[in-house]
Amino acid sequence: MVESDSESVSQPTIVYFDGFCGFCNGTVNFLLDRDRRKSLRFAPLQGETAQQRLRPEEIGDLSSIVVSADGKNYRKSSASVRILWKMGGLWSVLGTLLWVIPRPIRDLGYGVVSRYRYAIGGRTEACRMPRDGEQERFLP
Repeated sequence: MVESDSESVSQPTIVYFDGFCGFCNGTVNFLLDRDRRKSLRFAPLQGETAQQRLRPEEIGDLSSIVVSADGKNYRKSSASVRILWKMGGLWSVLGTLLWVIPRPIRDLGYGVVSRYRYAIGGRTEACRMPRDGEQERFLP
């Protein structure tokens, strides 16, 4: 997807997640509860929005969230940092502290959690559906 700078600024930050991962769904719930600015939108990697906006290799790797922010796509620990920055406040301070850690080390930690995500949170039978009042935050 090609965007001009003016379009990318107005685009919402989209968090693409494995819709069948219980840990990932718990993370989405965590973010929904704490994103007071409502700056994040959510879409399953298995959904239409991901199919239309992401490259096949980004969709195929369900072990990593993908974040579309400011006209670029980020994966693994870089995606996590972008989420924290978009949430603002103390979350952005935490994101900056994580950013100081070299990416290979951050990604190693991310990989450990990702590898065991089904053991931690289980696997669901269906993608997470929005609850009442959350519909505008979810993309198909």
